Amino acid sequence: MIKGVLFDMDGVLADSEQFICKAAIMMFSELGFKVEPDDFKPFTGTGENRYLGGVAEKYGIIIDIDKVKARTYSIYKTIIKGNLHPLPGASNLVHRCREMGLKIALATSADRIKMEANLAEIGIPLYLFDAAVNGLDVENKKPFPDIYIKAAEKLGLKAEECLVVEDAVSGIKAAKNAGCRCLAVATSFEKRMLNKADWICDTLENVPEEALKW
Repeated sequence: MIKGVLFDMDGVLADSEQFICKAAIMMFSELGFKVEPDDFKPFTGTGENRYLGGVAEKYGIIIDIDKVKARTYSIYKTIIKGNLHPLPGASNLVHRCREMGLKIALATSADRIKMEANLAEIGIPLYLFDAAVNGLDVENKKPFPDIYIKAAEKLGLKAEECLVVEDAVSGIKAAKNAGCRCLAVATSFEKRMLNKADWICDTLENVPEEALKW
């Protein structure tokens, strides 16, 4: 029986992908390197260390991950002002889960600084969640199951009692590896790539009823 819902953030609550990608491209440009948006696609949903580090590896760029990440976040926080909005149905689903008596957690591979910046900008406050886990809280990032196992534990639940709401292929793998059921929203990947999820929807405005009632 479903007792909790674990929300990913980027691509689920807000479509921040274009902004973090732009910020990363600008950061690499400052270092004197030209990278492309498609370079980041394989690392979507894996956390900024891998997101930036994977592209750096592709081009043989040696980076200080803490420094480049800090600079990327600085650029990111500037460019999302007034531009980042909640995805359709996101806020309503968070509130609906609470009204249903389900425990809810935020589980994002992003660092805390990005998590807080996003939530502030989209108007979904952190206090709405019973627990939160960010990328700094786990060593093994998605597709490893650690983040969802930890989020469930923070809610006092078993992973098998939780639904994960995800948009990324790596996140779906993490959810299923944790033992959770998974609802995928097709904001970042085509539906055919999300077929390992238990349910798939176009937006959180049309969540299948059975995804919240099992």
